[in-house]
Amino acid sequence: MNARQHVDRAVDELLHFRPEVVEASDAALAADPTFPMAIALRAYLGLLTTEASDALATRTFLADARPSAPTPHDQAHLDAVQRLAAGDFHGAGRTLADLTVEYPRDALALAVGHQLDFFTGNATSLRDRVGAALTAWHPDDSHYPNVLGMYAFGLEEAGHYDRSEDVGREAVERDPKDVWGIHAVAHTYEMQGRFGDGIRYLDDRVPDWSAGTFFNVHTWWHYGLFALEAGDRDRALAIYDSVLHGPQSSGLSLELLDAAALLWRFALAGDPQPERFAALVEPWQARTAEAFYAFNDAHAVMAYVGAGRYDLADALIADRVAWLGTDRTGVSNQAMTARVGVPVCRALVAFGRGQYDAVVDLLVPIRGYVNEFGGSHAQRDAVYKTLVEASLRAGRLPLARALVSERLSVRPSSPYNWLKQAEVARALGDEAAAVAAAGRAAELAHQGTMRSS
Repeated sequence: MNARQHVDRAVDELLHFRPEVVEASDAALAADPTFPMAIALRAYLGLLTTEASDALATRTFLADARPSAPTPHDQAHLDAVQRLAAGDFHGAGRTLADLTVEYPRDALALAVGHQLDFFTGNATSLRDRVGAALTAWHPDDSHYPNVLGMYAFGLEEAGHYDRSEDVGREAVERDPKDVWGIHAVAHTYEMQGRFGDGIRYLDDRVPDWSAGTFFNVHTWWHYGLFALEAGDRDRALAIYDSVLHGPQSSGLSLELLDAAALLWRFALAGDPQPERFAALVEPWQARTAEAFYAFNDAHAVMAYVGAGRYDLADALIADRVAWLGTDRTGVSNQAMTARVGVPVCRALVAFGRGQYDAVVDLLVPIRGYVNEFGGSHAQRDAVYKTLVEASLRAGRLPLARALVSERLSVRPSSPYNWLKQAEVARALGDEAAAVAAAGRAAELAHQGTMRSS
């Protein structure tokens, strides 16, 4: 096989989130270390991990790379990776968007651009980047299901839940191993509070998403969210201990943030997990020595607060504040950290210290643009749930009522939302309404459990 053929194989592995993508990328460079797309692919793989150490190694790799005779198409990819290596997530995303206008069937450009939209929390681009290319694809194209899976996730993040479910299901029917499509469907159920449907959907496809892919941990995280919504604490913890942070855990940031995020939801529910949080402290310390991605920083702080290591949380925040005072022109993470990352981290620390009014004062002003520091709606819900809980504990009842009303209006089948409605009603002195809301939560949890059994 020549370098181009190895790159094509690597792209297929990447679209299926299979670890073999690394071997295929190595093979492409071994076949021709000057092949422009082999260089671009290797750089993308190093930069999409959100690991600062990988980004540093990739910058060194790019400095030494000598691409031969790149075409305009190849050069656009090389320009994108250079922008990404410099920390310009948004500029790299725009370069790839322009590229896919000219080359809508470039699966690598679509996939990398899609991930950058995810890292920057851009729901509109998650939808429209892929949607703009979709008509250039044909149902018999080998990667058509993967493109559909990407589009399904973009539709979900943009709020088109019915359309997203249909498109995601079609992607998975065409390619049962399209784990991103499976993930997109799971998201639609999460965002609608359809936890029973989510559990059943994942149960029916366990062999397709739980093995042979490095995306299995995140999908198990979704399973854990469904279990929590159903009130099945033991099942969620079993998932945590066996997959999210168990003996086989990689210790990578993308896995550590899922672990911290699930435990934080336990803490919000009055079920602290100090020992499990403590096991996350050292891995996070190794990955937050320098500022790289504000979304990761927030999850490191969740772990520190959950473990009672306020010294580490305060030190991380102080380091990021100092970093914001340095010249970082063109680095996307600077605005992400300033506008969202630092306020969220401070709010998490305040919550741990029982300073609930401070939590509210920090989060209310930014709640309309928390998406700017990346992640999905489901992931960022940890921040919004922190605000709900803090408003209740601070006795800010008009705000708590409004926040819970917002949630109930879009997810009326969520037991969590009805439990919070019961707390609001009780705090307002309406015991009858509190009993009714708690009963509705129990009824929904039972119905969901029955449907998923």
